[in-house]
Amino acid sequence: MTIRIPEFAVERWVNSPPLTAAALHGRVVLIDVWEYTCINWIRTSPYVKAWHRDYADRGLVVIGVHAPEFEFGKRAENIDRAIRDHGLTYPIALDNDFTFWRALGNIAWPARYLFDADGRFVDRWIGEGDYDRVESEIRRLLVAAAPGTELPPVSPEAAVFATTRQPSHAGVTPETYVGADRCEPGTFDLIGDWRSSGEYVELASGTGEIGLPFNAGEVNLVVDPGPSGTAAVRVLLDGKPIGDERGADVGPDAVAHLDRAAMVRLVAGASRDDHLLTLVTSQPGLRAFAFTFGP
Repeated sequence: MTIRIPEFAVERWVNSPPLTAAALHGRVVLIDVWEYTCINWIRTSPYVKAWHRDYADRGLVVIGVHAPEFEFGKRAENIDRAIRDHGLTYPIALDNDFTFWRALGNIAWPARYLFDADGRFVDRWIGEGDYDRVESEIRRLLVAAAPGTELPPVSPEAAVFATTRQPSHAGVTPETYVGADRCEPGTFDLIGDWRSSGEYVELASGTGEIGLPFNAGEVNLVVDPGPSGTAAVRVLLDGKPIGDERGADVGPDAVAHLDRAAMVRLVAGASRDDHLLTLVTSQPGLRAFAFTFGP
């Protein structure tokens, strides 16, 4: 693991001119290693944005380092739209070749690395949670760097987390990849003319179905609509068009309309029982990558 801020050998920057470790001297630095389709990062992003909002003018620099899990995440049009969609206004470094990832000694998404005003590594947090601890360390380092600094109250986001804590994922269906490289036999079923690739399954022709047994309150899918740029997916829960349990990206007609490669929310608020999710589409070229779940 790194003990100082590595140099940013990245493809390009968004929201900022290129930054260097030397130029950051004197500032507390929080590096957020993220991936725009990762549900775990999506859940952490409100806290990272809050720290930028509340502490950027007190000496904190938040830098998002995007390392793509899937090939489509390297395309400029996809990542630039994701930055806009998620409302990220702090500097973003695009680490398509994982050069900075390796320099950090990183192991997963999301990850937050905190460095003091002298560029020395202070702590790392992998995955979700610990937001109150991260903010406490940020505040401590800001005061250490500039004694007498007047800090705002703890962010509302971290204050709420400190009282509610992280929800338990015990018994929730684990992340399910559908591409040949990482899929587990028996975790899902395909009906129709599907082609399997390393990262995804792709509908070749006709109408296709994906059947997914699960036990979770929330189900999401990383999906690319394909060459046409758009696709419609009908969402069935236990054999019926999904109703009140539909996720934010599914309409009242139980159809999700896709217009980009992204993570889409299919199920929300389902009972914690065994269910069957069925997705039906007639869009050739649609690619499904991975299902993720929440309590």
